[in-house]
Amino acid sequence: MKVCPYCHSYNLDTDLKCSTCGLDISNVQPTNFNTTAKQSNPDDSGAIGWGFLGFFIPIAGLILFIVWRNDKPKSSKAAGLGALISFIINVISSFLYAFIVYLLPVFGVTIGLFFF
Repeated sequence: MKVCPYCHSYNLDTDLKCSTCGLDISNVQPTNFNTTAKQSNPDDSGAIGWGFLGFFIPIAGLILFIVWRNDKPKSSKAAGLGALISFIINVISSFLYAFIVYLLPVFGVTIGLFFF
């Protein structure tokens, strides 16, 4: 099938003019709709370096995840995963810190001041 570059309607491979708008489509190549393989981006290696960047600078990892999610899905996933892991570790460590500093004294457990 040929797709008209002007009105985007479908035409037979043998058509010389678009059946909808009537413009010339004789130089348009037929489209094979049976191929589902995506064209891979050679720059999309999904290197672990993007994960480290996302881990140490989570906002950069989040931005790269949003910007690259369609063009470079592997690198986008690595950067987003690094940012997500960093966020989870920061939340867990904050709760742990709050537990040690504020809740343990409530239960009568004291820790030396040289730790904090």
